Amino acid sequence: MLLTLPSAATDDGGMADPVTTLTSRLQAAVGAALGAELGSTDPLIRRSDRADYQANLAMGLAKQLGRPPREVADAVVAHLDVADVCSAIEVAGPGFINLTMDDGFLAGQVVATAADTERLGVPTVGHPEVVVVDYSHPNVAKEMHVGHLRSTIIGDAIVRVLEFLGHSVIRQNHLGDWGTPFGMLIEHLLDIGEAEAAQELSVGDLTTFYQEAQRKFDSDSDFADRARARVVTLQAGDETTLRLWRLLVDESTRYFDSVYERLLVTLNDADIAGESFFNPWLDDVADELERKGLAVIDDGALCVFPPGFTARDGEPLPLIIRKRDGGYGYQATDLAALRYRAQKLEADRIVYVVDAGQGQHLAMVFAVAAAAGWLNGARPEHAAFGLVLGPDKKRFRSRRGESLKLSDLLDEAVERAAAAVAEKNPDLDGATQAAVAAAVGIGAVKYADLSNDRVKDYVFDWDRMLAFEGNTGPYLQYAHARIRSIFRKAKGGVGAGGGGPVVLGAVVLGAVVLGEPAERALALELVSFDQAVESSAEVLQPHRLCTYLFALAQAFTTFYEQCPVLRAPTDELRSSRLVLCELTGRTLAVGLGLLGIEAPERM
Repeated sequence: MLLTLPSAATDDGGMADPVTTLTSRLQAAVGAALGAELGSTDPLIRRSDRADYQANLAMGLAKQLGRPPREVADAVVAHLDVADVCSAIEVAGPGFINLTMDDGFLAGQVVATAADTERLGVPTVGHPEVVVVDYSHPNVAKEMHVGHLRSTIIGDAIVRVLEFLGHSVIRQNHLGDWGTPFGMLIEHLLDIGEAEAAQELSVGDLTTFYQEAQRKFDSDSDFADRARARVVTLQAGDETTLRLWRLLVDESTRYFDSVYERLLVTLNDADIAGESFFNPWLDDVADELERKGLAVIDDGALCVFPPGFTARDGEPLPLIIRKRDGGYGYQATDLAALRYRAQKLEADRIVYVVDAGQGQHLAMVFAVAAAAGWLNGARPEHAAFGLVLGPDKKRFRSRRGESLKLSDLLDEAVERAAAAVAEKNPDLDGATQAAVAAAVGIGAVKYADLSNDRVKDYVFDWDRMLAFEGNTGPYLQYAHARIRSIFRKAKGGVGAGGGGPVVLGAVVLGAVVLGEPAERALALELVSFDQAVESSAEVLQPHRLCTYLFALAQAFTTFYEQCPVLRAPTDELRSSRLVLCELTGRTLAVGLGLLGIEAPERM
């Protein structure tokens, strides 16, 4: 059957959420009141405690026009046609425009969003881009530690959100798989035997393997000489050496894949574009920079001095392309990678999910690539992130003061979650309890990271991140599980109001009634999902989506406590509240999915 929606749901171009609709109407009013050339002004709409939304456009326009802000706001409101959208409009303070949504319009948007079973009202972008996202990048034969956590899960959340919006995303896992350390690693492999080395690496004991090789290199001059000679044969393409190098890479990537699988990260072997991948182009990069007059010999090394970058003593800061000994470092590799992504992959946007400490290096790489004319319109961006800190506010480490292995961290997360889940719901069978513990433990670690502004450091706190209250992963997961329990109790049958219902799974989608403040507050959150997703993608900030999901879960908790669902006084109200529940559950599941976090059915 067909569901007739309020006309306002489609008059602004498809399924319009309140912010999209209000933006369109306010821009039309600005054009009519103040001149067509101002009709594209961003009305700066925000949620408000005084009304549902507040438009803060008057102050900016007042400066342009030389008029009092309140006078500008009054002129806009005089031309604002929102009778079918808003029940009240008020100009407050120096020129804020407060807007209260009409309950009928808001209810219609909830129904329209619920009927959009796959996208929940989130439109795909009008002009999709090719976006390259560089993230995770562990080092071969080195353990993934907590320092890799942020790059991996922030990058994967960014990828998921961009793909959901319709962009073509190319993942790039820039493994550290080339360079001088591989001489000592290959020689150590030969010393202990290929079979034993493969076994050691396959169980994830990468740290021990690397440390043993390093100790021999530092203490045994003969071993060090062999290691240096092996680097030369590796770079020369010796077949035997390359086979041994490949064994190191393959065993390491198998271990990385196991960590990615536990983290529900979407990277796979096809996404690997390590340092070795770009090695064949390093000579060409150096030659081209010399030909274009950008690179010069300085103290025997080939360097580029991009304008605006200086050392502490005020001297120009070099980006070293080729070292005095003729070798190349990561600066040249990063330039080759950026050129490849802009030219070969034809990226529109290139995102580097790399720690904040690499900010100056990346800025110099971007500047050199731009000066060389390699970008072809591509926009390189540094999605910087801060440190994970321990309770002492220092870099988070193991109890022994070592870098904390990521696999050990995940093991402890699941173990702690299992205890919490068993206490919360002891009636779960063993298999379900284990699955829920994994979902809650891994989800708690990921959400605790993603819910923080990525550019800031944050303190790793087990008790806080595994709590079932507050802005945590378990709180959101529990809200979803509680909603699913409502539908198990409802046993699939709900009454429908008039108007030709549409069936959504176990819910018969009819009219939505917003008679209680808690119903209305939940509805406002539900129709704001698209804004949260689009905002997160625009600034590459997953915490904005986390903030939205937490607000949604809080609104649902208040609704659940104040508005009986299965025992609602009428069939119409019961049906309406079930729609609100079902849409909340789906929104939580989709939103958590965009963060790479599972939403269990039971907890």
